[in-house]
This record gives sequence, C-alpha cells and structure tokens, in this order.
Amino acid sequence: MGRVSDSPPVEGEDKLQIKVHPCRDDDKHHHHHRSTTSPPRPPPQMYQPFKKHFSWLVPLFVVINVALFIIVMYLNDCPKRSNNCVGADVLGRFAFQSLKENPLLGPSGPTLQSMGALEVKKVVEQHEVWRLISCTWLHAGVFHVLANMLSLLFVGIRLEQEFGFLRIGLLYTISGVGGSLLSALFIRTTISVGASGALFGLLGGMLSELLTNWTIYANKLAALLTLVLIIAINLAVGILPHVDNFAHLGGFGTGFLLGFVFLIRPQYAWVRQRNSPPGYYGNSSKPKYKIYQRVLLVISLVILVAGFVSGMVLLLRGVDGNDHCPWCHYLSCVPTPLWKCKPEQVYCESSTIHNQLDLKCLSNGKSKVYTFDATNSTTSLEQLCSQLCS
Repeated sequence: MGRVSDSPPVEGEDKLQIKVHPCRDDDKHHHHHRSTTSPPRPPPQMYQPFKKHFSWLVPLFVVINVALFIIVMYLNDCPKRSNNCVGADVLGRFAFQSLKENPLLGPSGPTLQSMGALEVKKVVEQHEVWRLISCTWLHAGVFHVLANMLSLLFVGIRLEQEFGFLRIGLLYTISGVGGSLLSALFIRTTISVGASGALFGLLGGMLSELLTNWTIYANKLAALLTLVLIIAINLAVGILPHVDNFAHLGGFGTGFLLGFVFLIRPQYAWVRQRNSPPGYYGNSSKPKYKIYQRVLLVISLVILVAGFVSGMVLLLRGVDGNDHCPWCHYLSCVPTPLWKCKPEQVYCESSTIHNQLDLKCLSNGKSKVYTFDATNSTTSLEQLCSQLCS
C-alpha cells in the first residue's frame, strides 16, 4: 500500500546530539566574576512614608456643636418671652429671635449668657474661667453654626487623616482657649460665642506645619501662597462689626505655635532608612528631626506657656488690654460710614405693681406692660429691655 525506502537506515539518525565546548578564557572570566562580586542588594520595601488615619473626631465635633445649638434654641423658647419671633408658627419653641435682635437667626443674648457664653465680668468677678472653653461650643445663629461647621469639615478632616485624632483634638481645643483668652482681654462690653478661634487655630497649624516640614513637600511656594491668601481673607472678614476678630487672632497665633509642636514630621531620609532592609544604607544613620525643627519646637513651647500664664494672670486681675494698646480695637472692627463698631447700650425704666411690669425704653421711648413673675431673674428683664429697644 505505501512506499518503502530502499536505503538502509542510518544508526542514530533519530538522535541528533550537538555539543558545544566553551572557551577556556570565557570560563575563567565568569568564574572570576562570580567569586569576587557580591550579590546585588535587594530594593527597599514598598511603604507609605506617613500613616493615614480614619477621621472620626472632627465629625463628632460637628455633631456636638449642632446638638448644642438645638438645645440652646429649645431652652431659649422665644414665643414664651416675646411676640416678635421668626418662624414661631412652624418652629414652635425653637423659633428664632427677631432679626433686629439677632440677624443670624438664633437665640437671645441672655440665653447664650446663661449657657456659657464668654462674658468678661463673670470671668473676672465670679472666676468662671470655664467660660473660656464653653463659649467655643456655642453659636449665635443658624448662619454662624453652618459657616463654622462647614469650615471645620473642610479643614479638620484632612488634618485628622494626616496627624490623627489626638493631635488635632488638642490643637483645636487649645486654640479655642487661646482665642477666648485674647478676646477676653480686649472685648469688655459684649458676650462672645463661636468656634471661630479654634478653626483659625487649625489654619495656623496648617501654616506652621508647612513651614516646619518644608523639605518633604512638592510645590511648596504654591501651597504657601494659597494658604496665606485663605488666612488673609478670613482675617479681613474680622474687621466687620459683630465679629470677634480677637478670638480669630488669638486662635490663629496659638494654633501656629502648636503646629511646630504637634504637627512636626520626621525627615524623609530617616523614614526611608527605617523602612528599608537592614544594611541597605550601610551603617550611617539619619537624625529623626532636623535642627531647625527642634529649635522651633522649643521656642514655640516657651512662648505658649509664657503667653497663657501671663494672659490668665492679666485677665483675672481685670486688666483691660485697650488701656495699654489704644489702637488694638481696630484689629477687631474698623468703623466706616456703613457701620459703627461700638455697640449701642440700651437702658430701660421699670416699675412693678403686683404682677404687672411696666417697662419703658429710654432709647426710643417705647413702653409696654408685661405680666411679671417674681421668680424671673435679672436676665429676663435684660432680655425684655433688649427686645423693647430693638
């Protein structure tokens, strides 16, 4: 059926063997190379230079501030004390004071005062130092709390992710106290509330963190100019009336100094060496912090301790900062034809017959008769006078 080759098969034809003899010179060369050259060092392990943290404290601060504002509005109970409330039909006892009394849509001044607003007279004469902290958790109105909480989320979450809850929590709280302390030394006639001082502390901390960790950042100049512009705009808003710019300045200064203490980063060479295999960089060791970082840390601590101690002593002795710095009030408010900086004082005459209170405002001549309860406090009378004169 098929064709068969007539030629005999060749033995070993199906097994083709090829042998190559290496050159002796090449063999010696490779042998010598293998015996004298050490094996290459392994590359550094992949790692993140700085750990990322989960942000939970800043959102908690936001919840606490909003919850406290709701509690203050509940206790304020505007419809019970006044017939001129905003949103009384819809909000009930959560209704806001009249826009003349509080344009920020919030409670009355006496209510904030009773809840812990910063009032110098009570701090100095009654030694209610706790108001330096409590005032940073209160807000004057809806617009006030919304602006501060949005800013806190925008700035605080990133900082907490970078540095953790402990450092940012301390930075926020201490900066708030620093802002309240400077405010109490210069703002003597009005009450003060708000988290603005603590927020400016975070901005100050961001600035000092950029400066002390300058070598690890790319686009340093652009980041610095952007941050300085944001800070300048926010401080410029403080020259408007009814804005406590001394709290902003005090909080910013405190946060700026605290940034050199809490937000210091190890230099990148030390971090890289620490996370590399043993012996990869030889026996040389890098210091964790640069000399200028250590110097700034020590100087900042000294200034902070001296500033807080001297500030508390001056405050409790009743020292008015305006007496020693007659131009400093322009840092908080600059008068223009559109507004006045000094708050208008209201005075009322009152007379009581049985349970009837006859109140007359001396500023505008208005008078009104109220049903008076003997258990009402002086704060209630001040609130009625403020409403009558508004």
